[in-house]
Amino acid sequence: MPFAASLSEPCQHALPRLAAGNALPNLRRVLSQLQEVQRIEGDEYALSTPHERVLARAMGWPDSDGLMPWASWWAAQDGLVLEAGKTWGMLSPGHWLMGRDHLTLLDPATLGLSEAESRTVFDAIRPLFEEDGWTLRWGSAQRWYAAHPSLSGLPTASLDRVIGRNPDLWLTDHSQARMVRRLQSEVQMLLYQHPVNDAREAQGLATVNSFWLSGCGAVPACTDLPPHIALVNDLRAPMLADDMPSWLVAWAQVDATILKAACQALDAGQAIELTLCGERHAMTLAPAPATGLSARLWQSLKRLTSSGSGSDPVPLLNSL
Repeated sequence: MPFAASLSEPCQHALPRLAAGNALPNLRRVLSQLQEVQRIEGDEYALSTPHERVLARAMGWPDSDGLMPWASWWAAQDGLVLEAGKTWGMLSPGHWLMGRDHLTLLDPATLGLSEAESRTVFDAIRPLFEEDGWTLRWGSAQRWYAAHPSLSGLPTASLDRVIGRNPDLWLTDHSQARMVRRLQSEVQMLLYQHPVNDAREAQGLATVNSFWLSGCGAVPACTDLPPHIALVNDLRAPMLADDMPSWLVAWAQVDATILKAACQALDAGQAIELTLCGERHAMTLAPAPATGLSARLWQSLKRLTSSGSGSDPVPLLNSL
């Protein structure tokens, strides 16, 4: 469960709302019955997010910051099979908002870019890349894919790290990133007053004026999550938008559906794991192993006592 908490000021103001006795009753029950079995430590300045590290490990990828082949994973979600033997990255078309002091990368998902608009812009920028020996593939309105030898070993920041922030601060100083920076500048110039953007401006919509490169790497042997893992992304959009009222509503919906089902599974004696991911760390919770009669009695007692308010989730979420 990514974006369970954040260090951002809006989130820190919202978290106490989850401390109310009637908030997230199913999460409280789950927390009262599980214990921490694994913790992945990190910091908020890492290029890869905690949930990306968890999922990468589950698929057998190396846990290397900023060097996880998420382009291949996303291409699989888009129904594409990327050519093996090449190093691929994901290009996210987006809008870099110019403020008084710095740029801000808007969430590409909020642009409402249509397939026709996306394909037109993609076709417009393709020659800039192909002149330098790149291979480009269109995947979806929000995702394009690019291959080039310079992407091998190039660390990049996850798109989820950069949304709502200044992209300049997340551009690595790696020598192989120079070509990417040049292409970003050339794309900005090419798309300035492009017909698609002129039409979007006339409608009061944000333009497509650049791209973000992420998820670079060779095509891995595995691009499928193990079948026992479910990715709960409900908290992502409101968190990235700093929309805390919607984030609290999303938490309540997750609690009333997914976590309710988790409680029912625990009551039925099934073993489940819950991995909560924040901005820095990821924590996996699971039932304590029953090694004897006393352990089984203790687990039974916990199930009986967990019918009340359970554990306050805020201290745990703050630790992420």
